[in-house]
This record gives sequence, C-alpha cells and structure tokens, in this order.
Amino acid sequence: MKLLHVDASPKSVNSSSRTLSRFFVDRLRAHIPSLSVDYLDLALTPLPPISEIFTRATYTPPEDRTPEMRAALSVSDALCRRLLSADALVFAMPMHNWTMPASFKLFVDTIVRGGLTYIATDDGRYVGTLGDKKLLFVTTRGVDLRPGTPFAAMDALTPALRAAFGFIGVDAAHFVDAQPLQFAREEERAAALARAKEELAALAGSWGRAVPRAALSQAG
Repeated sequence: MKLLHVDASPKSVNSSSRTLSRFFVDRLRAHIPSLSVDYLDLALTPLPPISEIFTRATYTPPEDRTPEMRAALSVSDALCRRLLSADALVFAMPMHNWTMPASFKLFVDTIVRGGLTYIATDDGRYVGTLGDKKLLFVTTRGVDLRPGTPFAAMDALTPALRAAFGFIGVDAAHFVDAQPLQFAREEERAAALARAKEELAALAGSWGRAVPRAALSQAG
C-alpha cells in the first residue's frame, strides 16, 4: 500500500493532529510492513497561492497552454500525480475558526483539477477520479462539536471536506475527530485523545485486513 500523509498544522512538536496522524501511520505500518509513505508537511512546504494565470491555465486545453501557464500549473500537476498514485490518503489538521486551516484550503484548491482529479462528461456530469482511494481525516477541535453539544451547529469543517473530496470521487471518507482539546479541562483533553487513538487503532487494523494476504507475505 502506498500512503499519502499530509499534515497541515502550523505547530510542530505541540501539534495534536500531527501526533495523532503519526500514531495512525505507525499502527498501519504494524499491520502492513511494506507500507510506503509519501509525506507532505504544508507548514514546511507551503503551496504557492492561486494566481490569475493559474486560474486561466486550468481552463485552457493542455495543448493550448503557454509556457507561463505550464509553469503556473507545475506544482499542482506534481501534487495531483502524488495524489492519484496513492492507494490511501491521510490528511491531518486542526480546526481553525470552525473550518479547515488556510494551508489545507490552498491544498484543496490546488488539487481539484479538471481533467486530472475530476472529469467533465459529454452529458454534463462531473466524475471524480479518486473513487478507489481510502481516505482518513484526522482533525482536532478546540471545543466539543459532537451532536447534542452547544457548538454542534458550528462545524463547517466536516461538510466542507466531504463536499470537496466527494466531488473528486471519495464518497466514504473516514473522520477521527479529537474534541474538545484547546478549551477543555485536562481530563477532558486526555479522554478526547484516548478516544481518537482508539478509533485510529481500529481503523488501522481494518485497513490492514483489507490488504491481500499475498502482499503481506511478500512484505515479510
């Protein structure tokens, strides 16, 4: 299995989303020794902003693009290739102001590409090309946004991620949300992290069991 692992927190050692995503990858590797990880840190390797030339280039047929247009799309082209070549995707991020951090929003804007991650059909439909990918979002939230809590209606992160990645073909994304963290008592924070790790360990086992036994035996 080839995994694309993306961290989006601006924090380093103090990031809970980074800690949890590493926990998941370590557990997954225990089940799949041959696991190959392609890692991207959006804080250390920020993506270029979406420019006017980038936008025009995305709607220009490839054969008609100027050298300037091709240069503007080069980072996006490379990132889409990494995305499409992976079997599974793990994206980790904190919730910022009820939705995704700016670095991950830019990631989404960079990889939602006509002709690459979605196809416009002759009958007017849009078909995503990532339908065969496993996808996990590991998110951390300062307050508790679970159903029935006072802040439940403030979760703009989950629907935004479902919409963006559903459009490019992933209908069954997994979410593991650690909450509440920042604005919580220590015992609540500890319980939230423990719940998240339990869910992540179970999902790693599920993904590991889905790998053909022949592939696992070749790895050992």
